[in-house]
Amino acid sequence: MDLSLLVQQVSAKLVGLPLMIFVVAASVICTIALRGVQFTYFFRSWKEALFAKPDEQQITADMSPLQAFINTLSVSLGNGSIAGMATAVYSGGPGAAFWVVIFSILLMSIRFAEVYISALYGAQSKTQSILGGPMLYLRSVPFGKALSYLYAVLCLLFGLCIGNAMQANSIRLSLATTWQVPAIATAIGVFLFVLYVVCGGAKRIVQVSDKIVPVKVIVFFGAAFLLLMYHASSIIPALQLIFNSAFSFSAVSSGAVGFSVMQAVRFGMIRSIMATESGLGTAAVLFGFTGSNKPLESALMGMLSTFISMCVCFLVALCIIVSGVWDSGLTSTALTVTAFNTVFGNFGGWIVSFLSITFGIGVMVTYAYIVRASWLFLTNGRWQFIFTGLYAACAFGGALVDVDALWAFGDIVNASMLIINLFGLLFLLPRIARDLYATRQLSE
Repeated sequence: MDLSLLVQQVSAKLVGLPLMIFVVAASVICTIALRGVQFTYFFRSWKEALFAKPDEQQITADMSPLQAFINTLSVSLGNGSIAGMATAVYSGGPGAAFWVVIFSILLMSIRFAEVYISALYGAQSKTQSILGGPMLYLRSVPFGKALSYLYAVLCLLFGLCIGNAMQANSIRLSLATTWQVPAIATAIGVFLFVLYVVCGGAKRIVQVSDKIVPVKVIVFFGAAFLLLMYHASSIIPALQLIFNSAFSFSAVSSGAVGFSVMQAVRFGMIRSIMATESGLGTAAVLFGFTGSNKPLESALMGMLSTFISMCVCFLVALCIIVSGVWDSGLTSTALTVTAFNTVFGNFGGWIVSFLSITFGIGVMVTYAYIVRASWLFLTNGRWQFIFTGLYAACAFGGALVDVDALWAFGDIVNASMLIINLFGLLFLLPRIARDLYATRQLSE
């Protein structure tokens, strides 16, 4: 059997109904155990993000909780939002956008739990330069040592494939489609850029990410706002279509593909996890290295990043639907470009390409930190120069090769990371719930 076909078949089986049930059950359990933390602490999460103040214990840490929040957003606001939501609407219908919102709200409790326990253990750890996130707190669960190493290996593979090579490939496609830039030129460019960033260590990675995130957030929300204002009369009908399609068992497409509730739910869940990365543990890695002694504040900022990522995904879907191109037969970035072309003409492709490039660069930069953390854990802090070369080489190769099969491989690794991390979080949930309850009692 062809290896690529085998990987795709395994991916389809693994990312199916059993995983959906497990993720939903874990999200509901966390929401109940934490007493609806995503609702009761929602406004406070904005306060923590907007008015965050560093504490003295963060001076020697790689980044502050606010910088961890920014880097978490950088990972979430990737090409999974631009191309991924277009694919979700194409494959699952407009109703997929509704289920993205529902699942993302549930996943906010998961994000709170993983960041809270990571920040708590990170503040208590004396080896946080090497150990952080799931690699640290998984050691407190059954089979902890094996699971922590397995998670680190999976995180390393996921970062190199999805967080690096895939992003480089998306950047190459955007540059080639819009400006006819040769693939080899893009490959050399991303190689040199990644090499420069990674050679600077954690400090340079954080500095570059701090500069990229505001740019892509401003450009995206500005362009999306103009598109929605241009199609303002279609917003209410689009919202009605999204809601009705989320529960309609009949086909709502004028094309050959009909969309059912199951399709909408499946693609809504997959996109929620892929776009927000809640439950994967990547945000836990970032917050675990802040050295903060305020895990509640860190957890609230982490939870807010999931909400913002959800808003971006929903806005992408809404832009596609209000523009009337959602059933055009196009998918991925091409569908998003077509939506923006309805307002900006040929410049719509420029805007989407610019967003795809900045989103991709932002993800590559932040994943350099996450993959570096996994590498240092697995090698006990050694051979950083090998990691630097490996990460840059993956960026170069990703820009040149056809990576369709790697998407399926990425789904397998993604699902494995999710299962391991959620198992650890559910085991540690009683402690998180007790701490949160005690905090509430003190504040009352």
